[in-house]
Amino acid sequence: MAVGDAVQLAPRDPDPDADYSWTISDAPIDSDVTLGDDSVEHFVPDVSGRYVATLTTPRNTFNQTIRVFPSSYQPTGEGTGATGVSGYSGYSGYSGQSGSARPQQRSGSGFASGSGSGALGQSEGEGEGRPRVRLDGEIHDDEAVITATPKPHPDSSRDADELDVEFLLDDRDGVDESEVTIDGHELRAPLDVIDDELRVHAVAIGDSYSVADAVSIDRLGDEGDFAVHRLYDPPQWGKEVTLYEIYVRGYAADDDEAETTFEALEKRLDYMEDLGVDCLWLTPVLQHDGAPHGYNITDFFSIADDLGDRDDYEAFVEAAHDRGMSVLFDLVLNHSARDHPYFEDAYQNPGSEYYDWYEWQDNGEPGTYFGWEFIANFDFTNLKVRRHLLEALDTWAEVADGFRCDMAWAVPESFWKEMRERLKAIDPEFLLLDETIPYIADFHEGMFDIHFDTTTYFTLRQVGDGNQPAEAILDAVEGRQRSAFPDHAAFMLYMENHDETRYIVECGDAATKAAAGAVFTLPGVPMLYGGQELGQRGRRDHLAWDHARDEIRDHYDQLIDLKQEHPALGSNGDLQRIDYDADNEDEVVAFGRESADDRYIVVLNFGEGETVVGVDETVDATDLVSGESRAAEEGLTVDSVAVFEAAD
Repeated sequence: MAVGDAVQLAPRDPDPDADYSWTISDAPIDSDVTLGDDSVEHFVPDVSGRYVATLTTPRNTFNQTIRVFPSSYQPTGEGTGATGVSGYSGYSGYSGQSGSARPQQRSGSGFASGSGSGALGQSEGEGEGRPRVRLDGEIHDDEAVITATPKPHPDSSRDADELDVEFLLDDRDGVDESEVTIDGHELRAPLDVIDDELRVHAVAIGDSYSVADAVSIDRLGDEGDFAVHRLYDPPQWGKEVTLYEIYVRGYAADDDEAETTFEALEKRLDYMEDLGVDCLWLTPVLQHDGAPHGYNITDFFSIADDLGDRDDYEAFVEAAHDRGMSVLFDLVLNHSARDHPYFEDAYQNPGSEYYDWYEWQDNGEPGTYFGWEFIANFDFTNLKVRRHLLEALDTWAEVADGFRCDMAWAVPESFWKEMRERLKAIDPEFLLLDETIPYIADFHEGMFDIHFDTTTYFTLRQVGDGNQPAEAILDAVEGRQRSAFPDHAAFMLYMENHDETRYIVECGDAATKAAAGAVFTLPGVPMLYGGQELGQRGRRDHLAWDHARDEIRDHYDQLIDLKQEHPALGSNGDLQRIDYDADNEDEVVAFGRESADDRYIVVLNFGEGETVVGVDETVDATDLVSGESRAAEEGLTVDSVAVFEAAD
């Protein structure tokens, strides 16, 4: 973090009835920082240097080292989070004001991660933008060798070897820095100083500091063998799926014979399997206040009565698994419904045992965002709240393959980091997907695997509306690196969801087909919102199965087949700019996708009808989407999307 930021300090796996206290046990000589008497504290450094915050519990003490950079290193630029603590009213996204799932027109998104920055755009002022870093490790004889690979910001004039790297050893593992050797971009740790595990963290440093990366050196059994694991890589399966969002109260509402909603949804699984999607995101399925979207929860441990019961939910998950599909549970932790019995007891009742569970404004109303009148923000400084929500996520992690985390920007990063380690210790393949709008680079630092690519989403809308040239899509994807996301971060690509107007309604058929092509050919994990493939026009209406448009469904069938047959078009292939020309050049974009073995040229046409596009590269003129030749006298004929194999 940097001077001027704040970070939340909280005990993990807390006992709400126990006493916890924080002190600053080591600090730079010029610092006057102290902490209060609460179990959860907000640390705001006053000078740069290394601090040690010590947590005293009924049984032990624990240290947490905090590296603080000068305020001049604080990341700045478009999309950078405001200083403060994410998910805490008065620090970030003040309750009753903005600070949430819509882009804000101000410097600082109002929902930064507590590590000191959000997604960093092109640097403003004299700064050159945040660098990036990757850690890799190998076991050599009797020591572990950890190598940092720093990369400058894409707009920086620095070379990688001009960047510094700073390593930090995890305080929990009991290895002192004097026991390892650090030489530039390399750290060496003797294996005999490691008990069970040594976690190594590092940042790259230029004019600013990067999102941290981390590796773990793990002892394997009693034989003296060790392995090195990268801690922040997404599960490979999560980068290879086609996601499909199901609005649970509308998707199968036409089924009058099913006894429960989950039974009706289960009967649609064969359709989804035929479509080719293999990871299902269900909108919330817990007890709620009656709003059909389900995000206003009244019981975090019970399935909603109008959907079925837990057995019905588990039967649906098992049936999905039988078809090779994973299931993401929509985890809503920032707030409860105002109809939640705890809130009802607390409202205008300071004597309630639940009063301190919630944030309160001076006018006696609960903290919330956008003036939302049916929810109330939890207060994450209350250990009973944290325990309640930890038990909820434990409960549902048992019957899901991952969480889609609602309003991730509104929950403190200390909680997300605890959640990740808690779940990954049980199942390293458990997937964590965040909703942060705009996206926040620091949320890849020990919190989430895959991120909503909100920048590309909004750009696709702007291109489809004719307000930006099609080539802006490439700028949007490249913006991930400009925003300081490390290269190993993964992104969910989408063009609509349950919160947004259907793309086809806003932008029309032609742009819709091209945007769909972008979702399936740009680097990322493609997501469809249920009914998108049918030409559905209502955002949350019951699906109009009887009015499905075959030409739209056929288009998505082709794109899903394309993705499955050509992995280079997915998350792991490189994106390359190429030279191209077209008469309607603002409506056309062409780019290359390349893996170690394959190279393809993708052409998207957001305009009406066919156009001829010239590309400065020799390709096989057979379009891999349609299977037809697109050869023309002056180039390639493209309707909405075409993909060509590059010639050797």
